[in-house]
Amino acid sequence: MARDQLQVLNALDVAKTQLYHFTTIVIAGMGFFTDAYDLFSISLVAKLLGRIYYTKAGAPKPGVLPPSVSSSVTGVALVGTLIGQLFFGWLGDKMGRKKVYGLTLIIMIICAVASGFSFGHTPKGVMASLCFFRFWLGFGIGGDYPLSATIMAEYANKKTRGAFIAAVFAMQGMGILFSGIISLIVSTAFDRKYPTPTYEQNPALSTPPEADYVWRIVLMFGALPAALTFYWRMKMPETARYTALIAKNAKQAAADMAKVLNVELEAEEEKVEKISKGKSNNFGLFSREFLRRHGLHLFGTTSTWFLLDIAFYSQNLFQKDVLSAIGWIPPAKTMNGIHEVFRIAKAQTLIALCSTVPGYWFTVAFIDIVGRFAIQLMGFFFMTVFMFAVAIPYEHWKTHHLGFVMMYALTFFFANFGPNATTFVVPAEIFPARLRSTCHGISAAAGKAGAIIGAYGFLYAAQNQDKAKTDAGYPPGIGIKNALIILGCINALGMICTFAVPESNGKSLEEASQETFDEDDEVEGV
Repeated sequence: MARDQLQVLNALDVAKTQLYHFTTIVIAGMGFFTDAYDLFSISLVAKLLGRIYYTKAGAPKPGVLPPSVSSSVTGVALVGTLIGQLFFGWLGDKMGRKKVYGLTLIIMIICAVASGFSFGHTPKGVMASLCFFRFWLGFGIGGDYPLSATIMAEYANKKTRGAFIAAVFAMQGMGILFSGIISLIVSTAFDRKYPTPTYEQNPALSTPPEADYVWRIVLMFGALPAALTFYWRMKMPETARYTALIAKNAKQAAADMAKVLNVELEAEEEKVEKISKGKSNNFGLFSREFLRRHGLHLFGTTSTWFLLDIAFYSQNLFQKDVLSAIGWIPPAKTMNGIHEVFRIAKAQTLIALCSTVPGYWFTVAFIDIVGRFAIQLMGFFFMTVFMFAVAIPYEHWKTHHLGFVMMYALTFFFANFGPNATTFVVPAEIFPARLRSTCHGISAAAGKAGAIIGAYGFLYAAQNQDKAKTDAGYPPGIGIKNALIILGCINALGMICTFAVPESNGKSLEEASQETFDEDDEVEGV
């Protein structure tokens, strides 16, 4: 028999959409905005770092980061993020969402600024200090995943909860866009102030000493949006579900939400005490009861996020082919160092506007209409179709640039209007309150493990089978066509694993997580 809902939680579930919902979206979303800015901005300045620190006198082309250095500089933040997701996800269930939320933001602000102050007497020293600060930046970013999703889920009403959580995640697209815009502004300002010849014309003068400020300013700017939200994060009350169901403080939960909702709410201390003694609120993460109720669900959320991120982060494999094919990025030797940053930023900004950002907001618009399951299944299906459409006739697309660009754009449109958003939303809804942040962190960490494989494992695997045609410093691989076919198969596997994920649309968090069942209930699969 399902038990009665607490009045304070029911009030949140049936509340009309109002100002505090949008305030929460902005506060939580700005964290994701900062996360995306910090994680993606490094790709905009990586070429400049190669020119500044690894150009050899007399070389026909400007310097590039060696494969090991490039992997470290861009990948160390992903490793930090994975660890942060696990640690802060667990901590959010132990200490409370609000307390830990402020801590992650402080780490992000300090490390974003420190990244710009990376120091060293040698290129190796500068890169080592940059990697150190970016690891801890990723650690803070990792905490934002489970905490932002959990806080938004626990504040939202059940009618539009999916759209609200997806809107928080959609700020990732805005962060990617903003990183491109800031890079455009900074590179344009420096290019006009310090005009220099191209590398082809004069290698020694093509990268002015002032270029060293460009990448530092771009990376440090990521601290600003995070700093702007710190005060408001600290003013947010703890979520009622943590206060009532985990901290078991019914009076405080009622008082906090009465202020938020502007209604009178009863404390219901006896009901909270009764709920806390129920079997459905006393099993742990590693118990048989959790395995029976949520084992398949956790497999579904971790496996789909893992598989999705392999494909999503592998876009670097053929992004350079797309950008070169449509002429957005000319050969490096025909540009100076600062102008190259401008061209790369321009390309990323246009991609974000045309493909990345629209996909996120399509999910926001439709997730509470068609449901999480349908959007995720559809997204994986079309990612599979378009990945195979790119891979199988790959040689054909080398001379048909427009079709190639369209296939590329559609693949990642359906990633964002699909599993890239839903894998973030669902883990915040289907697990019990006392394990919600932990399970979301586990799911997100599985995704980051997939991201590391997608961004780096496939970067090596996709190298040409002919050693003479591989990128500098890389061993031969299986070739980009074979790599893309494997990625298509991975997307198809993600579609299959989606069937392990339950539909939470239209349910309260307690219904979706089966917390409304007493110990004598027969728990049915969903």
